[in-house]
Amino acid sequence: MGPHPAVAAIRLAVRRVLHDILSEHTPAPDTARTPAAGVARRFAPDAERVPAPGTRRTTPARAPHEQLPPPLVLVACSGGADSMALASALAFEAPKLGIRAGGITVDHGLQDGSDLRADEVVLRLTELGLTPAESIAVDVGRDGGPEAAARDARYAALDAAAERHGAAAILLGHTRDDQAETVLLGLARGSGIRSLSGMAAVSGADGRYRRPFLHLDRQTARKACMVQALPVWDDPHNADPAYTRSRLRHEGLPALEKALGKGVVEALARTAQLSRDDADALDAWASQAEASVRDAAGLLECAKLYALPPAVRRRILRRAAIEAGAPAGSLFARHIEEIDRLITGWRGQGAINLPGKVVAQRQGGRLVIRQG
Repeated sequence: MGPHPAVAAIRLAVRRVLHDILSEHTPAPDTARTPAAGVARRFAPDAERVPAPGTRRTTPARAPHEQLPPPLVLVACSGGADSMALASALAFEAPKLGIRAGGITVDHGLQDGSDLRADEVVLRLTELGLTPAESIAVDVGRDGGPEAAARDARYAALDAAAERHGAAAILLGHTRDDQAETVLLGLARGSGIRSLSGMAAVSGADGRYRRPFLHLDRQTARKACMVQALPVWDDPHNADPAYTRSRLRHEGLPALEKALGKGVVEALARTAQLSRDDADALDAWASQAEASVRDAAGLLECAKLYALPPAVRRRILRRAAIEAGAPAGSLFARHIEEIDRLITGWRGQGAINLPGKVVAQRQGGRLVIRQG
């Protein structure tokens, strides 16, 4: 008798991602000497070739008979149902593929006893057989609000852990429900199609972050924990109405499902993927078109920008503002619209002040975006 359907679903999702990671770290064909069925044997553990702490994994020159060490995959685990289900699936699947597996939990220090809970999560990760398993304490700032500040601190800690351990990837437990919430938050901000594309299955530097559960619902992950008797911790912040995502989760989405019927979450997740495909295509178009709208000095020519479709032109303007020093997270659609009016609605208006002390102004038929 096979595993429970929920357990089978999470393991399959993780197995597919691990296969992707393994293929990316497989030696070139001229150095691979074993059949595909024996892919795990191509990686011979060798402590002397594992990068020292604090260094980035690289591919050193090696003799033809040498083999790469097995890649290390970490799971970011809060102790909640989604990430515990992910940790258990990683612990089960990684050894079968010859992949090393570890876990990281981040202590945000926002609740009393958070350090003790972090220690409990480390213990659970260790009991699953994950190594390294560690807790990282972070200081959460205030920029962008409490949710954004906590997220920034968390990802900074995970990036540092990946560098320190030489990890090939970090798995994140975001589910289809999380994706639906992200799409609705993007819709509320009115920031365009990119904000509707939600979270990518692969993101971060060199594709560091992987999200195996984006096609699975939250209930599947919770069920997998229950049937495996995995203890989970429900973060009280997830039910605190002071947080926007919490209100959306407990009030907004249920109201939408009541008004529109079941299937809203699936539809929003599908919208995210379609929006991402469109946004990627437009980004590629903008990248190709940008060189054609700059003069010999590299300045943007207003007449050539005006001739571009608005969606392409605004992408070029946004990229130019970010390159000039405007923080991407603080640059909203209204900022880009104001810059765009220097192109499409020129009537001699003055400079546009942007986040990061960046200024955009029109000078002699050129658009100049620079630090003010």
